[in-house]
Amino acid sequence: MKTDIDKRRTAERLTDPAAEAAALARKLGLDPYEVQYWVVDHDEMNELIAYDGFQTRYPHWRWGMKYEQQRKQRQFLGGKAFEIVNNDNPANAFLQVSNDRADQKAVITHVEAHADFFANNQWFGLFGADDGPNAAAILERHADRVESFLSDPEIDREAIERFVDTVLTIEDNIEYRRAFDRDDGGGEPEELADTLDGLGVSDEVRAEVFDEDWVAALGDDDEASFPPDPEYDLLAFLREYGQAYDEDAEKAVDFEDWQRQLIEMLRREAYYFAPQRTTKVMNEGWAAYWESMMMGEEAFADETEFLDYADHQARVLNSPGFNPYKLGKELWEYVENRTNRREVVERLLRVQGVTWRNFHDAVDFEEAIGVLAPSQALDAVSAASLDEVADLPDEYVDCEALAAARNGDVDVDRYPWKVLTYEGLARRHFSLTKPQFQGFLASVSRSELEATSRYLFEDDRYASVADALAEVEYTAGWDRMFEVRESHNDVTFVDEFLTQEFVDANDYFAYEYSQTRGDFRASSTDAEDVKKKLLLRFTNLGKPTIAVYDANYENRGELLLGHEYNGVLLDHDDAEATLEHVFELWGRPVVLHTISKRVSDAERKRAQRNDREPEPEEFGLALRYDGESIERRELSWAEVEHLAADEIDYDTKPDDWL
Repeated sequence: MKTDIDKRRTAERLTDPAAEAAALARKLGLDPYEVQYWVVDHDEMNELIAYDGFQTRYPHWRWGMKYEQQRKQRQFLGGKAFEIVNNDNPANAFLQVSNDRADQKAVITHVEAHADFFANNQWFGLFGADDGPNAAAILERHADRVESFLSDPEIDREAIERFVDTVLTIEDNIEYRRAFDRDDGGGEPEELADTLDGLGVSDEVRAEVFDEDWVAALGDDDEASFPPDPEYDLLAFLREYGQAYDEDAEKAVDFEDWQRQLIEMLRREAYYFAPQRTTKVMNEGWAAYWESMMMGEEAFADETEFLDYADHQARVLNSPGFNPYKLGKELWEYVENRTNRREVVERLLRVQGVTWRNFHDAVDFEEAIGVLAPSQALDAVSAASLDEVADLPDEYVDCEALAAARNGDVDVDRYPWKVLTYEGLARRHFSLTKPQFQGFLASVSRSELEATSRYLFEDDRYASVADALAEVEYTAGWDRMFEVRESHNDVTFVDEFLTQEFVDANDYFAYEYSQTRGDFRASSTDAEDVKKKLLLRFTNLGKPTIAVYDANYENRGELLLGHEYNGVLLDHDDAEATLEHVFELWGRPVVLHTISKRVSDAERKRAQRNDREPEPEEFGLALRYDGESIERRELSWAEVEHLAADEIDYDTKPDDWL
């Protein structure tokens, strides 16, 4: 009872901060989904984390396993849950009742930025209609449908659980770069099933009218292979053309209706969660950037909360290992700084007597930063300075809010941003004038100056540095960030913006395992090497790229899968275990072609003598599972050459991505 009272009181105390955070986010140019906030206790938060941020999921043992992992992590390792927010319209965010006020406000500002990313990033737009994904309703329907299967006396409960386990082993094998679609008549499987139940359609009619025969799709033996092109949506392919293996009959049989529905439900959920995984660095960095802007630079954390907030932010950004918050925030800051620098440099290169060759000698950078810095009236807005605010350029001032502030209806001392516009806030927070970035303008390279100068098509010249800087568009950096937020995912984001300048400034490096020395060592500070290391983590959700190459391999009805090799080996044990599960969804033998590596003892010894890494030999490998055992067979290079990337192909820029 006390917990319910605490949750109610916490919710009441956070109502105003949530409303103000949403208003500030919109002032800063964000356009988030509406967010509904819920206050939950410790156990409820653990349950939500286990359920991937939703209150209702289909019954399965893995939720309990995730719950126990989360509970023990917090109990024994001291982990602390700050926030959960799901991609939905409206978005739902959950705040833990025991967190202090500074943490709650940090979470709220963080969540508003996530809700903006969900609403505006095109990769999230690949799932759901124009008005948003409606995910909570979808997942609840899925849960209800699975419950109906489990309660059906005609369906074995253990068979359902085993089938879910089987499908989940390949849940990431979808074509996440395409919009979610369906090829079986539209609508969700449970909606179709409910309709057929209501019409009283018999099983015989269902089988004849609604079930497609996979053999028809394969075509005659003398026709072209099927599919004509590699099929990356393995779940959709198996839903349409797969069969279940009947152990008693020792042959493949058509899927039951509930099995086909389950594949489609789990496929739909995989498509829903895919954008969160393909934009993890961008999304978390975006939220960390705007949270820092709101909590710190706009003082949403008041003087009694700021130290607690700073500690919160430091723990998040300095956590060990791969840290998407830190990498993402630093990349977003680089996007902003680089754009702002380009805007300023273009102006300065038009000053009389300034060229790309003498730029660093001709420009007084300290003077330039002083001109770019916001005025005192803009930097220190308060109730006592409203007359000075009124004298600011019109585009910087929200006239209605200023009038309300003069009437005492706006607490300007607490919320100075209320009397400013987006343009005014961009001027107030222009990145090149911040202490940590004041050297960024001066660090522009001669090659960048030369390239910028080459594309200056306007002939107008400025008489002085001050005249040039008076024309600077102070929204340039934020405008560019919003453009990038719309179109990129982690692969394209890192590929475009992780430059040598960024790597050097932030002390990034690549590391490798040394077979010669038997440990991990820093291997390079070259941006291309660091980028390759990161892109391997992001490409294809960080999983191997597997596609269907032939559904009638060697004219025996076997399924041929191909591993598109980018220099990283498959884990053969995992691959073999997965083939066993795919067999359950195909009903006939399954073959996987891949590329492997081996190092001879002689080469390993030569490498050790010369203190270098051994050079492995690459060769083709086929793994085949027939329902009883795994067969391994070496392949000629000609049989697998089409699977190998020319160098290391991260598939970063297909024409239809952006």
